[in-house]
Amino acid sequence: MKEALNILMTASECVPFAKTGGLGDVVGTLPRFLKKAGHNVIVITPLYSFINREEHNLKVTFDKISVRMEYEEIVFSLHESTMRGDVPVYFIDYEPFFNRSNIYHDDNFVDYQDNPKRFSFLSKAALEVCKLLNFPPDIAHGHDWHTAILPAYLKRLYSHDSFFTNTASVLTIHNIAYQGRYDKYYHYYAGLNDEDFTPDKFECFNAVNFLKGGIYFADAVNTVSKGYASEIKTPSGGHGLDQSIKSKGDNFLGILNGADYGEWDPAKDKLIPSNYNSTNLNGKDLCKKVLQKEFRLLENNKIPVIGIISRMVEQKGFYLLPGCIDQIMESLDVQFAVLGSGDKYLEVFFSDLEKRFPGKVGTYIGYNNHLAHLIESGSDLFLMPSLYEPCGLNQIYSLKYGTLPIVRATGGLKDTVENYDPDTGQGTGFVFWEPSCNSIYNTIKWAVETFYNRKQHFHDLRKRAMLKNFSWEKSVAEYIKLYKKAMEDKA
Repeated sequence: MKEALNILMTASECVPFAKTGGLGDVVGTLPRFLKKAGHNVIVITPLYSFINREEHNLKVTFDKISVRMEYEEIVFSLHESTMRGDVPVYFIDYEPFFNRSNIYHDDNFVDYQDNPKRFSFLSKAALEVCKLLNFPPDIAHGHDWHTAILPAYLKRLYSHDSFFTNTASVLTIHNIAYQGRYDKYYHYYAGLNDEDFTPDKFECFNAVNFLKGGIYFADAVNTVSKGYASEIKTPSGGHGLDQSIKSKGDNFLGILNGADYGEWDPAKDKLIPSNYNSTNLNGKDLCKKVLQKEFRLLENNKIPVIGIISRMVEQKGFYLLPGCIDQIMESLDVQFAVLGSGDKYLEVFFSDLEKRFPGKVGTYIGYNNHLAHLIESGSDLFLMPSLYEPCGLNQIYSLKYGTLPIVRATGGLKDTVENYDPDTGQGTGFVFWEPSCNSIYNTIKWAVETFYNRKQHFHDLRKRAMLKNFSWEKSVAEYIKLYKKAMEDKA
């Protein structure tokens, strides 16, 4: 088997061009580390109207490319840029599908009704683009339901195309709760037939389930942590697809997302007020001072700050916080710095907290990369009470920044944060198990009391956390093994 692989990466999001969560981070980072490991990678993603063409130096590569979906011919153009000057990124430019204010939904958070059309087209267009670029992929790597149809296209529509004879497929599941379930019309729109509209493939209660079909047809499937891989094999964690996952056998596994320490490292982070490392934490004190000022908190280094950076959705567990926030604020001397957006209820809740507890809570609704780095560097603790968390990246960033995570023991959070043992002082954070208001309150209280009353332990926890290494180099080695196994099993 040849050493340098040709890898096609296709996804609905890719940092720095488009992002709603961890999917965009992975697709914007993994290809660069694959290339660094000696492989040839291209990324294909939509050209959304909000992407700044001048800022990213986009250039037209091909004009008037034609792709036939079952019920319509689509003519699009292809633009090209590079991911941080390194990996080629190709953008599918078709305004009727991608000239939208958001990626998946309108401004009222209502999903676009034509999402199955948009993303099945993206998947088919990606394969056609490979032919135009004369880039025969050894691996076609899709992500989540949006490009889960890619493996089915290879085995059905392109099975006799010699260009893809040696192409194996890999599907990464970033969140199994999002499956792409739609009217069965979209199964046929995508170009598939009755043979594949069956319960073991795409059919789900007489609807099409794109993720389910992708799992069936992919040569290998993975998810983004070992903990989450175990959870989605169960009825409670698999959201109806646990049997589909288990049917993959050893062609399914968990690979932990890596951290891009070129961007997230307090020793060289250009976005924070002062750099620091595990042997000299003085810079963290300055970061905390700037954070408190920026978020209109009482500027007092002796009060612990808890950071929150999150999509404000049910999965993240913040719907539990209203049940205990008054008890936290009234009984504990602590501050919160909050950054995020999502459900209107939670946006209003966190905005009101700042008004109710001035000097103790600061909230920024939206996303701001500079503020994200400031929160990671200036906070003492970081709260992630997720109901489930496939991987999570902010707890990994927090460890590196000496900002001790407070997390629920689920998915990637359980894999990356070691619970503090007050008897020995060992650990890297504070972990709770039950998704409840009481658990959140008690664990925050435990962490805050450790900050105040066991200062040496807190200092040791911080230094130990900063020495943890969850680099992409480790994850890439596992992806290469997965790619090669997919190619061998296909052969």
